[in-house]
Amino acid sequence: MKVLNSALLFSLIPGVCLASPKPKAPWVNAARTRLMKSSHSNTKRYLNTTTCAQATPAAVSAPKSNIWVGLTDDEAASITNWLFHQPDLNLTVSDKAGEWDNRLLLVELNQPNKSDVLAYIDNGGAPPARYAHVILDIRATLDPTYTDILVGPLPIQNGTTTWQPLEYPYTRKTGGSVRNLDADYDTMTAFIMNITSSISDITMNLWGGFAKGQDNDTLDVWGIDPMWQDDGKLINWLTFWNKATDEFDAETLLPLGLFLKVDVTGRDPSKWSFEGWLYNDIFYPTTAAFREAFYKPGFVQLAPNVEGDWARTDRRGDPLPLDDLPAPIMTAPGGSRYTVDQEAKYVSWMDWTFYVAFTRDRGLALFDIRYRGQRILYELGLQEALAHYAGNDPVQSGVGYLDSYYGFGPYAFQLVPGYDCPSYASYMNTSFYTEETTHTHINSICFFEYDAEYPMQRHSTGDYVANTKNVFFTVRSVSTVGNYDYMFSYYFYTDGSLKVEVRASGYIQSAFYANNHDYGYHIHDSLSGSMHDHVLNFKADFDIHGTANTLQLTTNVPVTESYVWSDKPRNTMKLSRRFIESESDSQLNWDTNALTQYTILNTDAVNKFGEYRGYRILPTSTAHLTVQNSSNLRNTINWATHDLSITQHHDTEPRSAHPYNNQDIHDPPIDFAKFFNNESLVQEDLVVWFNLGMHHVPSTQDLPNTVFTTAHSAVHFMPLNYFDEGDVSRRTRNMVRVNYDGGEVSAVETFGQGEAVCSVDLGAEGEKMERELWGYTGDVVIRKFPYDPNDPYFESDSIV
Repeated sequence: MKVLNSALLFSLIPGVCLASPKPKAPWVNAARTRLMKSSHSNTKRYLNTTTCAQATPAAVSAPKSNIWVGLTDDEAASITNWLFHQPDLNLTVSDKAGEWDNRLLLVELNQPNKSDVLAYIDNGGAPPARYAHVILDIRATLDPTYTDILVGPLPIQNGTTTWQPLEYPYTRKTGGSVRNLDADYDTMTAFIMNITSSISDITMNLWGGFAKGQDNDTLDVWGIDPMWQDDGKLINWLTFWNKATDEFDAETLLPLGLFLKVDVTGRDPSKWSFEGWLYNDIFYPTTAAFREAFYKPGFVQLAPNVEGDWARTDRRGDPLPLDDLPAPIMTAPGGSRYTVDQEAKYVSWMDWTFYVAFTRDRGLALFDIRYRGQRILYELGLQEALAHYAGNDPVQSGVGYLDSYYGFGPYAFQLVPGYDCPSYASYMNTSFYTEETTHTHINSICFFEYDAEYPMQRHSTGDYVANTKNVFFTVRSVSTVGNYDYMFSYYFYTDGSLKVEVRASGYIQSAFYANNHDYGYHIHDSLSGSMHDHVLNFKADFDIHGTANTLQLTTNVPVTESYVWSDKPRNTMKLSRRFIESESDSQLNWDTNALTQYTILNTDAVNKFGEYRGYRILPTSTAHLTVQNSSNLRNTINWATHDLSITQHHDTEPRSAHPYNNQDIHDPPIDFAKFFNNESLVQEDLVVWFNLGMHHVPSTQDLPNTVFTTAHSAVHFMPLNYFDEGDVSRRTRNMVRVNYDGGEVSAVETFGQGEAVCSVDLGAEGEKMERELWGYTGDVVIRKFPYDPNDPYFESDSIV
């Protein structure tokens, strides 16, 4: 690519260029002439100074239908309508439902069993029958539940369609039901507001505000998640927070240090009780005791946390030198070099192909990932995300968020072009079901190629330098669950490797600093950066040359070895190889000093040199949970105790977690520990469950937001003896070899790579980019009951 002159840049937005570009500068012609004379290749050159290539990827037809893609609008509407006509379910439409009414929470495709899918995608069988996964919020009972049911087969047909409890994918066999601790949320909120209103005189004295459950409240009250579930009781600890006074989402930076405890066991509010106040590490069992102490001379009032510019994300401070100049950009002047089937959600780039799926609980997932037509992974995607806090106060000590409870799908918002993804990226919409509607987030998954800041390969000699561009392909989504923004990226490389990465940004959930010095840094006024662990569990279902696979550990070990050619023993190192033979030995932590290679391989598939073909699992900055036997979450997070775990695949174990695990921490719907029953892992269909994450002790640099640059974690899957021909990235044209002799270049070999040149009016492009940003929108909503496909509307209230 050549920049034509200082006033012209390559396209930022596809298809917008000057009709009559300015003349090229003389030095451009001279440089091009010299390069062409010295090259020995037949490089094709595309010089187009009037029209930029469109970035929209070419359409392609998927080889098979996407059986993971989800329900159509018509399917979801018909299922919803059918369920509301089942008298035994006794459902009430969500906007009319009260705390003692049954509601319909979720309607989505039930993920088909792998055993059925392989018969279709590999052996030409019929597509597996489609069923819907439905979650019911059963509240018309003294023992409310969340209940999973299976509806089908689809399409809905009276007389043949049935529903049944869905329990086969769960370790808990209770008819697909788990207790519902949220059934009385409104009544519980009123109960708590009655308590906080009773000390409005104190809160006005302390902070000049109040929390009465009114629209003009200046304080907020919320606390632990999930509630304590010990000794047959439900205990809730809550604390006061200053409300943000503007549109910035800074409330989690504004704790005020006053805590209250309530016992909310059972559904009868008359049996609920207030248990006491905590302030400055002093517990007061009654409001009377707290009030008496507060108004006594000598009571220590702690300074509040108050919103200011320090908590806002807008630019502030002295400008950076030369920062008024446009930032560097990257373009795709030849257009998209990948293809997409938007309907089937099928993507092809270079030698990679895969299907995209999207669900309410876990958001983005990829299926049937193939390289050169050979499947590497059947499934790759997020399972659960844990944020486990610690602190001196009962709220920080009691918080253990399991984010699939809220769902990653509903919070995968529209991506910002030029910021979340390059301006030339292409996009895919996502949808999720809620309250008898389907919401569509526009442009919430992006695809793009990028040139890494380092080459794939390089080498210099006295005669030449060889260098290969490291161009990779990315699939990305961002989910903002509460205060945290999680960026999920899947990277595909020309060397046959792929990487899974998560980055975290957004507002931290902070603690009040008083008495918290052992749990975090003092980062602002009365603010502590409360320590917490992020642990995100992923599923990687490998199929290396088929479903019969084994995990091999290859370790560098120090040894003292005697050799026939040495007169004394020598200190050196050797490779020690072993297989993980059963699930009794398959929960692992990464070895110290990165001494061990972890490889999924097929012992029946050897390369021409006799080595097993496989894929190595290479971690970069990962984490598992620090807390052992968590008091907050008990058996809900047994997947978080190790860096990786390997199990034999079963259709009955499709997920490591359930979104309502937090409703019963002792006997959750999915207890991952029960997956391990000493089954063989030698040449079996293996699933790798691995954890990404961060041990986060926030500092002043986390204000106002944590930054993506440091809060990140990744795992790389790389071919190991998989290809006979060595490094398969040698197939790319994006490389160069420069021959030189005596200080003069004798040849430049560019291997047939294309060069596209186009121009753009930067001012016009800036206006186009601004128009793109003004087009940013919220949900597109289609009502399902009653079904109204012809009247979509926009709604953003439900996304916060």
